Amino acid sequence: MGVTKTQIFDERQNELAHFFKVLGHPARIAILQYISKQNACICNDLVEEIGLAQATISQHLKELKSIGLLKGEIEGKRMCYCIDLDRWNALQQSLNSFFNTTKHNCC
Repeated sequence: MGVTKTQIFDERQNELAHFFKVLGHPARIAILQYISKQNACICNDLVEEIGLAQATISQHLKELKSIGLLKGEIEGKRMCYCIDLDRWNALQQSLNSFFNTTKHNCC
């Protein structure tokens, strides 16, 4: 596969592309939906809810954390996750800004 040449794109374009790439998996969307309905979420709950293996869930959580959408804390042997609302709001503003500067006068 070819090189993406991210250096020729600006920071906002790269950030949005990475954001969409991480959200481009249906399991991650399901994880976010489940966590957003909870005050906190223990990873084992996700295994039961989503129906994927623990290792797979952990990998998806790692990807979601990589874009800052999740924050978590360790409680004994368990890791609890929740949505980082500050990061979520910042990403929403970035998306709104992107689409508000796009011209909508085609066809």
